[in-house]
Formats: sequence, C-alpha cells, structure tokens
Amino acid sequence: MSDAHDADPRRALPSVDRLATAVARAELAERRAALHDGGAPPQDDLVAAARRRLRPSLRRVLNATGVVVHTNLGRAPLSTAAQAAVADVAAGYSNLELDLADGRRGSRQDHVAALLRELTGAEAALAVNNCAAATLLAVAALAGPDREVIVSRGQLIEIGGSFRIPEVVAQAGARLVEVGTTNRTRVDDYRRAIGERTAAVLRAHQSNFRTVGFVEEAAIEELCNLGVAVIDDVGSGALAEDLPQLAGEPPVRRSVRAGADLVAFSADKLLGGPQAGLLVGRHEAIDRCARHPLARALRIDKLSLAALEATLQLYRDPELARREVPVLAMLDAPPEVLERRARRLAEGVGGELGTAVARAGGGALPLLELDGPAVALDPGPGGADALAAALRGGDPPVVGRIRAGRVILDPRTLADDELDAAIAAVRAARRP
Repeated sequence: MSDAHDADPRRALPSVDRLATAVARAELAERRAALHDGGAPPQDDLVAAARRRLRPSLRRVLNATGVVVHTNLGRAPLSTAAQAAVADVAAGYSNLELDLADGRRGSRQDHVAALLRELTGAEAALAVNNCAAATLLAVAALAGPDREVIVSRGQLIEIGGSFRIPEVVAQAGARLVEVGTTNRTRVDDYRRAIGERTAAVLRAHQSNFRTVGFVEEAAIEELCNLGVAVIDDVGSGALAEDLPQLAGEPPVRRSVRAGADLVAFSADKLLGGPQAGLLVGRHEAIDRCARHPLARALRIDKLSLAALEATLQLYRDPELARREVPVLAMLDAPPEVLERRARRLAEGVGGELGTAVARAGGGALPLLELDGPAVALDPGPGGADALAAALRGGDPPVVGRIRAGRVILDPRTLADDELDAAIAAVRAARRP
C-alpha cells in the first residue's frame, strides 16, 4: 500500500495552500512594483487576476478572421493525423536518431527524406526549422565566403520579421550581384553577370506581394540552363498542384524537374504542416547542406518531424490531402458548407448574415480573394473595439475582424467542431 501511495501522481501536484501562496505573492509583488514606479495598480479582483496568472500563456484560439494561414495565430492548423503523431512521439521516447533495424545511430532526416523524394521527384531532401533557415543554409553551403550569388533586383525582397534577401546573402558570407531591374529581368541579364567567382543563382519568390503590369522574369527552366548552381526559394510549399486556388504559387515539382540544385519551401503555409523549412534537390547539393556547420544549429525538432511526416503521408493521396489538411480544406471549402456554418453561427449568436472576403494569408497568394458568407455582430454601446477585446479575453479566445463598426466572424476558418465553442464565447462576451 505504501508503494502504491508513493506512486500516486497526485502527490506530485502542489498543495492548494502552496499554490495559492505563490500566486498571491507574484500578484502582490507586481502591484507593489506598479506603485513603486508611480503607476496605479490594477483595479481588478485579486481572484480573477490569480486565475489569469494560472492560465497558460500559449493556448488555443478560435480563428474567425477568414485568414487561413494567420501568422499571428500560429499559421497552419495541423491535421488530425499530424496531431496524433505529435501526441504519440511526445508521450515518451522515440527512434529520432536510432535505426531500429540494426540498433545503430540513425539520422533524424530519414523520417521524412524518402517521402520528400517521392512527393517532389528530387534526388535528396533535408528538413530544417523554417524556410528562412533553409534559404540561409542553401546559400551558405553552395556559395560561402568570397563567392558571388546572382539575384534579380525584382527579387531582393523582404518577408516578415526583416528577413531580407541581401542580408541573407551577406550572413552566408557571399557577395550579392544584382541583375535586371525591379520589374524586368531576363535570362541574358543573368548570363552576362556570370563569372569565375559565381557560385549560384538565387531565385526568390515574391511570397507576400506581386509586381504586376510591365513585368518580366526568367523562367526556372532558363535559369537551370545557365551552367551554374540554382537555388530556388519557392516560399509557401505548393504540393497540391491540382487545387485551383494555388495556381498563383510556383510548384515545387516544376523546379525539381527543371534541374534546380536546391529548392527551398515551407512545411507550414500552403503545405499545411508544422513550421519547418524543406530543401529538396540534387544529391551533392543536399549533402553539402547537411555537412555545413549551420545544419545542426538549424535542425528540426522531433515533434515537428512527427507532424511533418504525418502531413506528407497524406499527400500520397491528393484527394485525401484536400480533405484532411485543414489549410487545403479551408481554401477549397464548398459554398454549401460555408453557408451551413454561417447560418448556424448567426442563429447561435444573433448575428446578421452577410458576405466577406477571406484571404490565404501567411505571405502566400496575396492577390487571392475568397468570397463567402460571414456573420456580423452588432457591438452594442461599447463599440466594436470593446466587443473584439471581450472576445479575445474569453475562454477560448475568439479572434474576428472589424468592418464598418461591426465585428465580423468568418466561418471559413472555423471548423465544424469549433462552432459550439465560438457561439458560447460570443454569448459570454456580450453578457452584461
């Protein structure tokens, strides 16, 4: 009985007295600090403040913005299969770097490399922690100190978080050679710039904007015929080539077929998996990346690997991927499904049915507009900002958007099993 009593996991939990004392001390210390600094302490109830302090900082949010890949909300939600894979690996130990067949040390890349080769047609593959890391590693491995990397002036882009192509090239130790103009760069511009110190041509996709009108750029096939290494950062990872909504994104397989030495893309965004950066391409180029000192600093973790493998498995069946990968399902949601969700939401919260334009988000497909139904909430005397704040402060938080003085809830980014929770949260936020 003594052993069983000692093994009870409940004994590891802090006592109510100790927990209450710790929270109270932290809350009182914060209020004393506010007074010491000349400010006014919070006027809310101590018990309510203590509850907030005990609540996890990172938690699930209901996305009613209509932005499918919402960067501030964690980008792509994971499929059921990916969630299960993460939970399974997180529950204990795993064969992350162990070959179960012979008992020797293995590579974490083995869990996804074969799938990536199969799905893209590439000779080899490597996964790192995000696409920015993949591009940095690619340039560092193929160029390095005192070598030149040629980039079109129209592709000297900045993506979120001050990720700028010129600075990436500089951090890799290479020298940037700009060619062409902002709106027009031809293959001859690249050809004239190639010299003895040229290490690679870097093509960077304009992920979060588009140049339209009097524009021209060299096709990936033309670049791959220049006789130098080509690094192609295609951005958002469009593997579902049969999905019409993704037609504005460069397909990964096209770059591989063209002969690019390295193709970099995201595992989240339009691929719909966890945050990760993927490199596919030629054996020799991938091997140089894998052996580079940066590879360890940028390596992917076991939970992301588990989610990535499960996501890639779904892409073996394109129809299954369109149904099970949430990003693809949201982008391709049938009108009747959206109408049904919108009606249920409107009836549950007393909102008004209308229309709205959803977006892909996440620095992908910036020109794509997804028309569909939406629910408008009358904010009441406090105004739309107050209602939006109350929704964000709920449990679970609901994030919508404000338009013409009303809070708009877009059902495209709310799953069917989230509707009841969203309705309850809206009702609670509007309660006097």
